[in-house]
Amino acid sequence: MRAIRCLTLLLALFAPAAFAEGLYQVEMILVRQNSVPAFTSPFAPEDWSGGAARLHKDAEQRPALEDEATRLEATADYTVLMHKAWRQQVGDQPSRIALGEGTEQFGHFPIEGNLSIAQARFIAVEANFWVNQLDGNGSVLQSEQFKQSNSNVKGGQLTFLDGGHLAVLLKITPPGTPKMPAMDPEMMEQ
Repeated sequence: MRAIRCLTLLLALFAPAAFAEGLYQVEMILVRQNSVPAFTSPFAPEDWSGGAARLHKDAEQRPALEDEATRLEATADYTVLMHKAWRQQVGDQPSRIALGEGTEQFGHFPIEGNLSIAQARFIAVEANFWVNQLDGNGSVLQSEQFKQSNSNVKGGQLTFLDGGHLAVLLKITPPGTPKMPAMDPEMMEQ
C-alpha cells in the first residue's frame, strides 16, 4: 500500500512535464517604445541565429493578436517592428527558432534574432533580437539589441518583456489549451 502511495506521488510530480511537450502556438510582436531613447549596441553577430533553424514563410500562421498590434500602431508611443505567429515544438529542453524580417542581405535582416522556449512548471523564454541599419551593400552599420529572459511565462497569457526602448509582446499557447469563447457583441453593450 505504501509503495502505491509513493508511486502515485512520483507520477503526480513528473506528469505535468510529460504532458507539456508538443506543438505550441507562438505569437510575438516586437515593438520600439518611442518615448524611451534608443541606444545602440554591438553589431549583430554573423551567427545571429545561434544555430537555430529559421522560421520559413510557409510555416507562419495567421496572427491572432491583430487588434493589439493595431492599437499599438495607432499611438505615437509604439512602433511595431515585427509581428509573427507560428507553431513550435516545445518540451523540457529549450527549443530555439530564428526569425528575420525584411529583405536578407548577405546573411543579415533589418530585424533578426532568435526565441528559445522550454516547458517546466512555467514556460521559460529567452529572446535575443537585433534591429539593424544596413547600408546599400548589406553591411551592418548600426544595431539595437533586445535581450530578455523570463522563466515564469504562463501558457495562453499575453506577456510583456520590457527591454527599454525595445519590447516584446508574447503569447505562447500549449497544446490542448481551451480557447476563450468569443464574446457576443450584444452582451458587451449591456
